[in-house]
Amino acid sequence: MNEEWKGLSLAELIDLLEPAPEPAPISMAPQTLGWVWLGLFALALLSVLVWHLLKRWRRNAYRRAALGELTRSAPDASSLALLVRRTALAAYPRAAVASLFGDAWLTFLDKTYGGSGFSDGPGKALATAPYQDETSGEPLRLLVKEWIKKHRRELPDA
Repeated sequence: MNEEWKGLSLAELIDLLEPAPEPAPISMAPQTLGWVWLGLFALALLSVLVWHLLKRWRRNAYRRAALGELTRSAPDASSLALLVRRTALAAYPRAAVASLFGDAWLTFLDKTYGGSGFSDGPGKALATAPYQDETSGEPLRLLVKEWIKKHRRELPDA
């Protein structure tokens, strides 16, 4: 034992100790190339997902506009018929939609959303609404709302 340490108490000896050196900070960077590749893959996957969601959101802009107009439109059958026609023209090629009228128009509407509410239900009023002054009820408004939300953009088989 060193001469200068003789006669010191344990507490005084402990005070003479040098503190242990602190370890180097741990890096948050990936240490192996596999983690870098995994991170890049996850970033690419997230980018593709965001791109697809944005594309889908833009593709359905006409639906959001039509639903907004439906809430602001008058409850008569002629304005609902015009709204459905304009929505169909936005969703489908003009050549496939513009020439349809009467029963062919109602059949087209039924095929595109998978129901029969236009040919057999309150949607019949849409075929004659532009030519007559008809009042529509809430069932027609709900049917139009359902069609706007659920119609498929693929053309039905003829």
